Amino acid sequence: MSFTVQVVGKSDIGCIRTNNEDNFGFDARFGIYVVCDGMGGQAAGEVASKLAVDTVLDYFREAARTGVYATHGRVFSDISSRGNHLASAVQLANGMIYEAAGRTRDHAGMGSTIAAVIVENNFYSVCHVGDSRVYLMRKGEIKQLTNDHSLVMEQVRRGLMTFEEAEKSEMQNIIIRALGSEPTVEPDLDDFVAQHGDTLLLASDGLTKLVRAADLLKIVQSAPSMDHAVDAMIQAAKNQGGDDNITVLLIRFLQVPWYRRLFGGGNHTWQNSI
Repeated sequence: MSFTVQVVGKSDIGCIRTNNEDNFGFDARFGIYVVCDGMGGQAAGEVASKLAVDTVLDYFREAARTGVYATHGRVFSDISSRGNHLASAVQLANGMIYEAAGRTRDHAGMGSTIAAVIVENNFYSVCHVGDSRVYLMRKGEIKQLTNDHSLVMEQVRRGLMTFEEAEKSEMQNIIIRALGSEPTVEPDLDDFVAQHGDTLLLASDGLTKLVRAADLLKIVQSAPSMDHAVDAMIQAAKNQGGDDNITVLLIRFLQVPWYRRLFGGGNHTWQNSI
């Protein structure tokens, strides 16, 4: 048995914003999946998030062409080479945004969150900076694989605020770590093993601050397809006011017999953007 991956991604401007500062992208050839949420005035957030997505994807495309995975920033000794390659790509994106922000006055202070996954067979690594999240849905349960780099969640971790208080706090949008705010960045990184039927959800906070994790799980469980699930999650956030851009990327791991892969049962991908 071998794993194949199905993916659906969509981004929506929401109900209030006049522009979409979120970006997402993936390249199934290299198992790379990315969601970014930009910040900064005069459309600089759009620039930062697009630069982050493009830099991460291009890192792996260039590595495939040259056979060389360049190292950028910290190397994590307890993480797989797969995960370290992803961390290098994310740290490269940080430097690219930081440099771009310094070249143009309109882009000064721009930044972006990032939630990224790299898949290799039945293994995957998760890397993130900021408050875009990655969830794992497995056997009727949902688990958040990332910890928000936000002021309120830092207070929760220190015992200064409850999770329920954090969800209602007016300081939810204050990010304490983001791509581009400093010359270097410390991403969070971890390795995981996939099981048949696992679903990963990568999302910007335009979804996760309005729709509870348990409700996201129910949507995925009840939807007739991944495409319908993504639409339903976006609509659920809009039903709660949709005060931010909403980006959703679903990844599902499925085992397929060797003969299906031999006769065309490879990876299937869908991508849509609103």
